[in-house]
Amino acid sequence: MLEELSIRNFALIENLSLNFDRGFTVLSGETGAGKSIIVGALSFLLGAKADADSIRSGAEETSVSAAISVSAKNNEARAWLAQRDILLDEDRLVVRRNLKTSGRGSMYIQNVPLTRNELTEFMALLFDLHGQHTHESLLRRENHRKYLDRFALLETETTAYNERFLELAEKKKTFEAKLSSARERQERLEILGYAIEEITSAAPKSGEIRELENEAARLGDFEKLAEQVNNAAGSFFDDEVSVLSLARRTRPALESAVSIDESLATLRKRVEDLYYEAEDIAGEFRAYREGLTYDPRRLEEVEERLALLYRLKKKYGNGSEAALLRYQTEAEAEIDALSHAEENREKLKEEIAALEKDIATRASSISAKRKAAASRLGSAIGEVLGRLGMPAARFLVTVKTSPIGPWGMDEVDFLISANKGEPEKPLARIASGGELSRVMLAIKTALAGADTLETLVFDEIDAGIGGEVAITVGEYLARISALKQIFCVTHLASIAVRADNHVKVVKTSMGERTITSVKELRSKEQRAEIARMLSGDAGTAALAHADDLLAKYHHR
Repeated sequence: MLEELSIRNFALIENLSLNFDRGFTVLSGETGAGKSIIVGALSFLLGAKADADSIRSGAEETSVSAAISVSAKNNEARAWLAQRDILLDEDRLVVRRNLKTSGRGSMYIQNVPLTRNELTEFMALLFDLHGQHTHESLLRRENHRKYLDRFALLETETTAYNERFLELAEKKKTFEAKLSSARERQERLEILGYAIEEITSAAPKSGEIRELENEAARLGDFEKLAEQVNNAAGSFFDDEVSVLSLARRTRPALESAVSIDESLATLRKRVEDLYYEAEDIAGEFRAYREGLTYDPRRLEEVEERLALLYRLKKKYGNGSEAALLRYQTEAEAEIDALSHAEENREKLKEEIAALEKDIATRASSISAKRKAAASRLGSAIGEVLGRLGMPAARFLVTVKTSPIGPWGMDEVDFLISANKGEPEKPLARIASGGELSRVMLAIKTALAGADTLETLVFDEIDAGIGGEVAITVGEYLARISALKQIFCVTHLASIAVRADNHVKVVKTSMGERTITSVKELRSKEQRAEIARMLSGDAGTAALAHADDLLAKYHHR
């Protein structure tokens, strides 16, 4: 759920921060006030493509950030975070994205940097944004399969199937490797054997390279090291006036002073502590200096050892000491597998056959359930579309048999005929952004209890509608908001009156600059805004009409 959105220097927005609650939130305002800018800023945070034109004129950088809570039921989002070691803070996280005028930008979740593809992938698990140019999730065929599986309550079953399919793919890959010729296996065994012998002979240890590098640096710059150690030792205890000699001379003087003024006892104790600490440091200095000897033979040994380890690290560890140390274990395991290739191959062949049979059975069962649910889902969506101003619309969910793949043996497609007499076509053929938004609203109504997405944003859903259809759209948005957080940009009062939270977007001029700002409306302010949406002003008749609508439809 979106809890807070902060926008800085995005288009006409200079600095804006909004807090959001659950339920149904409406954004309204005059045409051109900047409602689409706020949606655009949110789309930017969700991973949409952006360029320097998005940055407010005169600014060097734009940034959008959000505080988001992740439901315990959203297992997919939580698994995504866990795979990347990103931790939630009491079920919450902070997402931010910035873009500079140079075109360079950065994205973070909990201060962990991401690519734009990763940001888009994660935010798609939390948000659906539907506007004129933001229907990608609805148009992608793979999502049609996901929507149908959610409606049919098949997600657990299809996830288990997918795990078995991936297991089969891995076993087939292993089997193909085992079918390589005896000569190829022998060549591989020889290569691995030589590598193990070379690594075993060198016997590298964890952390050894760092230790040798430090020793080489110490021996290679011995003269400077000895000079500085001697300088430090002289200042501390060798010179006539040194730290240790001064501490020693100070003690009897303070002893005598304490006999006159006992308030100096604490200071005397600190000087005594200083003296004993100085003596201890002096001892360690002496020991270090006595052991400091230049050994050119040892330097040669260290450099030769480092050269060997560097070569092995590059050859077998891809430049990593840790990978070099792992290579031997992995190579030994591969040798064992290759050595027993013939005896393991038949066993693996049997396992593959059993998996193929199991997967075929599972795919057939899932397909039957999808086909049974497809008709129900199509009817449910079509019924809602009829109430949303598309009375002639026919919605069809098709399930066609295809070769067995990662998610079964079906191709799922959503087709629609928006007007009477027209054949069903893919959703991508719908020209109207408003129609696509209403299709998504119908789908989300049908999936409200099963969909794990937490926040839905609708822009343009009121395009080309009014009267009873607008009232019905508002009814469905309010109905879904009992289960989801809903945002809707609208010009229609009959939709806005359903809102739990009403935000007005305002554009003002300040000197030579234009700024978009927002205001969270309370009861009287919402009444005036509803009246403006009805008739363009807040006159007596409009206010009375607003009161009637609020009394009839406002449920807060």
